[in-house]
Amino acid sequence: MPRSAPGSSRPEMAAVLLLVQAGTWLLAAVGALPFALAGETTMLALAVLTMALVALVLLLAAGLAGRRRWARSWTMALEWVCLGGSLLLLLLPIGTPRGLVALMVDVGLPAALLVLLTGRRGRQAFGWSGAGRVSRREVAPPRR
Repeated sequence: MPRSAPGSSRPEMAAVLLLVQAGTWLLAAVGALPFALAGETTMLALAVLTMALVALVLLLAAGLAGRRRWARSWTMALEWVCLGGSLLLLLLPIGTPRGLVALMVDVGLPAALLVLLTGRRGRQAFGWSGAGRVSRREVAPPRR
């Protein structure tokens, strides 16, 4: 049984966005494989690491769809790292793509996921209380 209000679909929307992000990462990993077949061993290592990250993201998407709190926490940590890394790549002049697609995938997807998962409504969708702590009155029975 879901722990949130029946009208909240934030976890499902976040899971779908995470699947889109996993799909783009999977395309990047498959795109590195022809270079690995040509003898670039570092590209093979990058492809394997990217596929491992895709497997982790698929696990997180399943956890978000199941409204698991650990999935929300780990997804938020991953998306903050992705957003910080993408913004750093945009600031450094090292030849990274700066087109609309790169901005939407590298900045837009993590930002949209963070908007969905943070805040009061994001916590409530996963069953968190407003304060995040359990008070004594909720734990101990009333004294007579």
